[in-house]
Amino acid sequence: QVRLVESGGGLVQFGGSLRLSCKASPSIFSFKSVGWYRQAPGKERELVARITAGGTTDYADSLKDRITISRDIGANSVNLQMSNVKLEDTAVYYCGAGLGGTAVWGQGTQVTVAS
Repeated sequence: QVRLVESGGGLVQFGGSLRLSCKASPSIFSFKSVGWYRQAPGKERELVARITAGGTTDYADSLKDRITISRDIGANSVNLQMSNVKLEDTAVYYCGAGLGGTAVWGQGTQVTVAS
């Protein structure tokens, strides 16, 4: 059964950094790509970054200077590192992946940036 489980998040201080991890089952290579998305209150879900099975990365233009997506093949995880967090980074962060023509989502993890 395919599954994505996020970890990390919580309360982060303004200007600090955060690290999110998405564990994919049975394998990160079960999916064409795995990525991080976020949804702020009252807004639509948006792409933060994603990485394909071949290792190609794609970043949101507005965030690319502050984020890095990487994968740990042995742990079957895709990780997101964000630096210099801002108040507007407050959102629910979701791990999402493409499987054929279907999107698979994790349950989401709340990130709240405190001033």
